[in-house]
Amino acid sequence: MNSFSSRVATAAAAIRQIFPETPLQENDYLSKKTGARVLLKREDLTPVRSYKIRGAFNFFRKALAAGNNAELFVCASAGNHAQGFAFVCRHFGKKGVVFMPVTTPQQKIDKTRLFGGDFVEIRLVGDFFDDCYRAAFEFAESGGAHMVPPFDHKDIIEGQATVAYEIADQMPGARMPDIVMLPVGGGGLAAGVTHYFADQHREARFV
Repeated sequence: MNSFSSRVATAAAAIRQIFPETPLQENDYLSKKTGARVLLKREDLTPVRSYKIRGAFNFFRKALAAGNNAELFVCASAGNHAQGFAFVCRHFGKKGVVFMPVTTPQQKIDKTRLFGGDFVEIRLVGDFFDDCYRAAFEFAESGGAHMVPPFDHKDIIEGQATVAYEIADQMPGARMPDIVMLPVGGGGLAAGVTHYFADQHREARFV
């Protein structure tokens, strides 16, 4: 394995501290409807019901292993990254501040509080994510907190790539998927999954 694949394998092993690999399950309904064998990677079965916890965990793990002594971590998110961040703050016993837009649904705010417990403070700032992110970045810069980006960072991307690492291990008959369909928001998952499969010389199309 090259260096990226090796780092992803290490991240996947470390993530087992907080949850087992998520199942890769065939969906009979979609398989019959499409005439293809459709397998779903069940990221809804992570502790926070999203793959976002993978990137947050890997970022924290590597920052702490590198000797980062920051007592406070900060992120900006309208939902899933915030929940993963909050869970990981509590896991590592680190204080965190979550900046969320004022338009964030109450359910997501409540879930973030639930996952972070006493380790996380939530601040509602701005109507849009860009305003919220700017406030979080300025807070981190002025107060010495460690910023945990939602997607555009190599350690986040490596963490999200553990989805591909697990898929490669779980595919029936050691085959690789012909087509991989991915959700794309900030692009962290897509970057990690496509990079990992390319490194493994896997012939797959991405949608």
